[in-house]
Amino acid sequence: MRRHFDDVLVGSIELFCAAAENGSFTAAAKAVGVTPAAVSRSVSRLEARLGARLFVRTTRQVSLTEDGRRYFEQCRQALTQLIDAERALTGLQGMPSGVLRISVPTTYGHHRVLPLLPAFRALYPDVRVDVHVSNRNIDFVDEGYDLAIRAREPADSSFVARKLEDAELVVVAAPGYLARAGVPGSIASLAQHDCINFVLPSTGRPIPWLFREKGKLIEVAAAGNYCLYEDILAGVTLARSGAGLFQAYRFTIEEDLRKGTLVEVLSAHAGCSRPFSVMYPHGRHLSLKVRSFVDFLLAARSRAPAPMDA
Repeated sequence: MRRHFDDVLVGSIELFCAAAENGSFTAAAKAVGVTPAAVSRSVSRLEARLGARLFVRTTRQVSLTEDGRRYFEQCRQALTQLIDAERALTGLQGMPSGVLRISVPTTYGHHRVLPLLPAFRALYPDVRVDVHVSNRNIDFVDEGYDLAIRAREPADSSFVARKLEDAELVVVAAPGYLARAGVPGSIASLAQHDCINFVLPSTGRPIPWLFREKGKLIEVAAAGNYCLYEDILAGVTLARSGAGLFQAYRFTIEEDLRKGTLVEVLSAHAGCSRPFSVMYPHGRHLSLKVRSFVDFLLAARSRAPAPMDA
């Protein structure tokens, strides 16, 4: 078989990936143990070979071009496969390492994932975790993420989804609001109340509220004077401040319910939930760090006591 790569080229690819992960030639050089000039030469060598610009350079940092992002994603996967293959043969397979890039929504990030990260890193200290906390759906390939956690079942069959839990939904309000506006006695009575809405970034429309009525699941377009974007946890803050009713995941307001700063209403129509799953693309080679994190999350959820299993 004809050789496509020499030792110099493989080394250049490694330095290119280090520069992409660290955001600068100087930081990459320090992490790898070479000079910044060596990193710069390696990147230039790759750009000349490919006939494409991989980085936009400034005096302080570098950022990947669109071509660079695509090339980095493929190179990172290839290097990870080589590292895992070597570890499998040398008995080091139990030690994941490298940068793990994950995307999580604000609700699940603050209340489920972020509190677990110190324990994960205590088990795997050679893994650095980069966390994108947002309700925007990321692009795995173009943005270079390893996995994402999302609510709802994935519509795209090109993704593997491992369910973490079915998160229960409840409607809540502050005692002061209920004293002023009254307690809603039915789903229809929501029309007389201020309902706090959250606009889902992927659709640009408010998320419908879910209820059970006569054994059936129904969706309600709740109306009100507050419409939130980007951070759904702002709805909890508004409800706590007496702005109106809000349908939230129970795990985000458990402490408020215990303290009495929020009160659950319409409990006769409760029992609805949305699934949270950890997702990654079909067909992608899963590195040891990704497999370890997925297994860690699933184990943490299986150990979680009620009512966290809601």
